[in-house]
Amino acid sequence: MKKLRVLCLTHEEFVPPDHVPANQSFHHEPWRTEYYVLSTLKRLGHEAIVLGVRSDLELIRTTVVEFKPDIIFNLLEEFHDQPMYDQNVVSFLELIPVPYTGCNPRGMVLSRDKALTRKILSYHRIPGPDFTIFKRGRKVKRPAKLNFPLFVKSQIEEASLGISQASVVENDQDLAERVRFMHEKYHTDVIAEEYIEGRELYVGIFGDDRLTVLPIWELLFANMPENKPRIATRRVKWDAKYQEKHGISSAPAKGISPELRARIESICKRAYRALGISGYARMDLRLKANDEVYIIEANPNPEIAKGEDFADSAQEFGWSYEELIKRILSQGLNRS
Repeated sequence: MKKLRVLCLTHEEFVPPDHVPANQSFHHEPWRTEYYVLSTLKRLGHEAIVLGVRSDLELIRTTVVEFKPDIIFNLLEEFHDQPMYDQNVVSFLELIPVPYTGCNPRGMVLSRDKALTRKILSYHRIPGPDFTIFKRGRKVKRPAKLNFPLFVKSQIEEASLGISQASVVENDQDLAERVRFMHEKYHTDVIAEEYIEGRELYVGIFGDDRLTVLPIWELLFANMPENKPRIATRRVKWDAKYQEKHGISSAPAKGISPELRARIESICKRAYRALGISGYARMDLRLKANDEVYIIEANPNPEIAKGEDFADSAQEFGWSYEELIKRILSQGLNRS
């Protein structure tokens, strides 16, 4: 690959320091992904800079005009303090136009709205849990066909925001209380879906027309009490002490037969295409004891920090972190 001018686009709070001492741990720093990507791009010989933005499109335009990047490495997760507005920034990049990495705006719109995702996947007969939507300002009334236990979460928020052990409810009173809590605290509509008891699996997918499925990954709960649902709560994902206490880790999924693996890969590729995703994504699944597979969420532009699930799965597949970053760049350039 020729040497490129790469503009890394992120939120202003995630701009990494210029240098991190070798003995300093930063795995739980909010800017770790940006630091890993930026330092890897420089190590590969590219001229790379990072731009932190909050709500100013003109800043992006000005930087593009002045820096003249060959490609933008998109690490933006929100814009104007709204988690779904980053898709509009990607639309802006297409209008400038400038090549960029990751998912296109249409795929982001379809997959970021959990209810819309469910409806599209259901139309394509891709298995997922039964669900209903509770709009803000309306009475909480559960459809008779929707059985407990239910998993309650925001329709649009990401990174397990608002998800805790209390998100799994067993009766109508707890359901109403949790829905009201989510409405009041996060100001979004709420989705309540059938809670699927089983293994939590993650499947990374890479590509546009031709797709590469990375090894299946599993979230493990070694010390979680038996009466607690094994779900990816906010604390499970981001609280180091909680992770250590409950033996939470992730690793290649074991005991998956070749036939089941092929079925999981097929389901994930069908979902990826049905939602119009491009670039790369992570599919979140639940696997029941009888090997029934359910798509829970589709995550375009997932976390790609070194040591996180997507990068670890790519390494298991045979791609070093440097190779992963090179492939993400090449894909963005080829698509443009």
